[in-house]
Amino acid sequence: MAEEYDLVILGGGTGGYVAAIRASQLGLKTAIVEKGKLGGTCLHKGCIPSKALLRSAEVYATAKHSESFGVKINGVELDFPKVQERKEGIVEQLHKGVQHLMKQGKIDVFEGLGRILGPSIFSPMPGTISVEMNNGEDNAMLIPKNVIVATGSRPRSLPGLEIDGEYVLSSDEALSLEALPKSIIIVGGGVIGIEWASMLSDFDVDVTVVEYADKIVPTEDHEISKEMQRLMKKKGVKIVTSAKVLPESLNKGDGEVTISAEHKGEEKSFTAEKILVSVGRQANVEGIGLENTDIKVEKGFIEVNDFFQTKESHIYAIGDVIGGLQLAHVASHEGITAVEHMANENPHPIDYSLISKCIYSNPEIASVGITEQEAKEKGYNLKVGKFSFRAIGKALVYGESDGFVKIIADKDTEDILGVHMIGPHVTDMISEAGLAKVLDATPWEIAHTIHPHPSLSEAIGEAALAVDGKAIHS
Repeated sequence: MAEEYDLVILGGGTGGYVAAIRASQLGLKTAIVEKGKLGGTCLHKGCIPSKALLRSAEVYATAKHSESFGVKINGVELDFPKVQERKEGIVEQLHKGVQHLMKQGKIDVFEGLGRILGPSIFSPMPGTISVEMNNGEDNAMLIPKNVIVATGSRPRSLPGLEIDGEYVLSSDEALSLEALPKSIIIVGGGVIGIEWASMLSDFDVDVTVVEYADKIVPTEDHEISKEMQRLMKKKGVKIVTSAKVLPESLNKGDGEVTISAEHKGEEKSFTAEKILVSVGRQANVEGIGLENTDIKVEKGFIEVNDFFQTKESHIYAIGDVIGGLQLAHVASHEGITAVEHMANENPHPIDYSLISKCIYSNPEIASVGITEQEAKEKGYNLKVGKFSFRAIGKALVYGESDGFVKIIADKDTEDILGVHMIGPHVTDMISEAGLAKVLDATPWEIAHTIHPHPSLSEAIGEAALAVDGKAIHS
């Protein structure tokens, strides 16, 4: 029997379930179709489990160097099964929380694979959703006024370097490791690759990162990338940039895997117990019925307008499936904007230049706005302030004084163009810079915000002063 809804959302990940909650708040009868678990990739295979592992790695690394804090610990040991148990406990707690939110919002959840149907007896427009239920029951038929496609993404691989789950892993398989390898090759030095390199190195794994670009975390400011490479090498991570992996050279067996890469005109070979492929993510656009619509898919991603409408105006798409910034907090706000638009709430389009980005390695990276290189390419007349954590008392107290805060401003207008940080807990500090961007603040205004002492945030105030050559502690 067909059931009518104001909104049906394909995908119950961060973007999907947040959109459902906002729709419920606006009085829309809402359903989510999810073939896996509510919470999606972020909760079960991405943000949360990886950060739980990173935290355990950080604690383990700190314990190994506890004597520098005057704390002697004999026989520090890593209990990796316990690490995994803790991770699963956190995920399960948050999963129950999402399930509770769905019940609280009276949001129906259909556990199964949803497909968009073309015009039919149910509707003259494409958009009716057929659900192939996970439990084998008869398909459900949902007739919505609006649809949001929030089917997310999956790890991308390289042709010839397919994931086998034993020797060649994606982040999905790596999260479920029962035991740590002694050595690993990470193909890709972007956000995910560097987080795993940092974590596994802190877990005493011998790590080699092979990156195609001429620097790791290539989308970050050049100085941030350079500092991260220095600090990763300081941790013992071997980094090879400007290297093109040759999948056809893959050789695996007898507990190890070997692969070669073109590097500086030569072929270089790498051997380890496992390979982790970290070369980005691809949208889940297959098998959901897009061919039954006029929705346009370009370069693997669904095309949308500023309010996330597809070519079918009553069908929206959000999150990783539309490309752009593939971040959980971005998907959430895209979902809210899409729902408010269909409900005639007149939302503002999202300004992606105001969105903060974070890398949860050790040390952390956080940024908002454009890099110095991008600012120069756009023709801005720049002034730049930079301040090291080495001069910040709280950083010395933490025992984590590597890194800096960098603020890029327009000399002509005083506008802040970008803020870039590398160092302790900067993923928690970046929101001040994000708010400054939203409020169109100037370095002067940040500098005259009195930051508490001692705090890591003092580095932001000092960097703002440094923009005009007025830093106090430099």
